[in-house]
Amino acid sequence: MQQLRGTALKRLHRSWRRQSSSRVALLLEGVQSPFNVGAIVRTAAALGVGHLYLAGACAAPSNAKAQKTAMGTDRYLQVQTFSELQEAVKQVRSDGYRLVGLELADEALPTHEVDFSGSVCIAVGNEDRGLSAECLEACDTVAYIPQLGRVGSLNVATAVAVCCYEVRRQEWTARAEVPGAHRNSST
Repeated sequence: MQQLRGTALKRLHRSWRRQSSSRVALLLEGVQSPFNVGAIVRTAAALGVGHLYLAGACAAPSNAKAQKTAMGTDRYLQVQTFSELQEAVKQVRSDGYRLVGLELADEALPTHEVDFSGSVCIAVGNEDRGLSAECLEACDTVAYIPQLGRVGSLNVATAVAVCCYEVRRQEWTARAEVPGAHRNSST
């Protein structure tokens, strides 16, 4: 077994892109650490997220510390900044997305039970406080990531990575279940 490089790596990524057609966006509410924003941007670019909405006091993807983590991948995302959450939510809806909050909340569903099909925007909140009550109220659905260990929560950038992967996994699984759908045998 050998690591993929160059053309082989591009070919592998292209095969997964062909199997991905749903639109995915992210709404960051008050994510203040530039390192978290940078990690989120890099994950978003890797998993085909097209739009990043920043609401409230978020670190900018252009911040030098965010750029160090994102490694220039912000060029693959459309980024919009809003001073007020309601402006961001209005734009998310105007752009045709359903809003799914990612939060440890009493009525939240485990991510694997949430329907992420179609155009979906995942909302995540501040590193310490999570999503505001206002944002939770604006969400169509709220999801959480089931955890087994003794730690009560994940870092926001890690949670975004897990959730974005779940969105794509559901799409790929649904596609594989359709008779005659292409299934990538190289992974």
